[in-house]
Amino acid sequence: MDEKKSKKKKILIIVLSILGVFILGGGAFAYSVYHNINQTAKKIHQPVVKREQPVKREKEVALKERDPFSVLLLGVDKRKNDKGRSDTIIVLTVNPNKKSVEMLSIPRDTRTEIVGKGTIDKINHAYAFGDVEMSMDTVEKFLGIPIDYYVMVNMQGFKDVVNAVGGVDVKNDLEFTAGKETFAVGDLHLNGSQALKYSRMRHDDPRGDFGRQMRQRQIIDSILEKGASISSLWTYDDILDAVSKNLKTNLTLDDMVDIQSKYKDLRHNIKQFQINGDGKMIDGVWYYLVPEEERQAVSNRLKEHLELPATTESVKTETPQ
Repeated sequence: MDEKKSKKKKILIIVLSILGVFILGGGAFAYSVYHNINQTAKKIHQPVVKREQPVKREKEVALKERDPFSVLLLGVDKRKNDKGRSDTIIVLTVNPNKKSVEMLSIPRDTRTEIVGKGTIDKINHAYAFGDVEMSMDTVEKFLGIPIDYYVMVNMQGFKDVVNAVGGVDVKNDLEFTAGKETFAVGDLHLNGSQALKYSRMRHDDPRGDFGRQMRQRQIIDSILEKGASISSLWTYDDILDAVSKNLKTNLTLDDMVDIQSKYKDLRHNIKQFQINGDGKMIDGVWYYLVPEEERQAVSNRLKEHLELPATTESVKTETPQ
């Protein structure tokens, strides 16, 4: 019994530290926070159902043992009566031994094999064809690394999360107008609606998808910082409600606790990079084409970070004649 109580107490302390309320001593309030977080974790937990798994691990990842692991972040633009596509595709590899996180942004128009569909298409179509599972399989095959976990965010509901934390602060490096809103260069404070417009713009950015993904990361970083501040204590109900409606993951609460306690310092050493290629029209459709040498170089970089052996397996990017 004492061991069980001790474990619950440890989890509670870790969860409270995430929210920045560990300095408060209200026992009843603390229990309420933990209870609500536990309920939210259950709501957002969505295990993967059936996968092809083109790249399999020899043994499962053990977060308690601080194993390196990977996460696929999907930003899905869901609309009414439309399942949506994963317009944001980011892969994180996390290695506590190297004390770093590698963050790769994959352009949504990247042309590759859609695993489980048997076609060559834009990589973001995998979600529309086969949900999270097909997205994981397709990205796994494209990069040649195992994808251990996923986090899917509904970008339409993104503004609810931003509003729940009281808005976000970003540093904009490109003046532009989106949705009748002008974003000046410099430090900006954005509400939910503004943040959604800010994160979506790409056509007026010479960096294209990479510029948009950079802005999305700014917003995510600000949300994490705001969510961990003491000021968020008074709106934690709103934050959890927004999260529960707009986020899905196969991570459990225990997984999140292990990551927070054993990998927490790595968030301050994120190395962001991109995969290079060129845009091209094929049969009237615009694609982002990644040369095989570039894809292989990126694959081996991520494998090294995950402490996996390098390989030379290629992927299909051309439709069979």
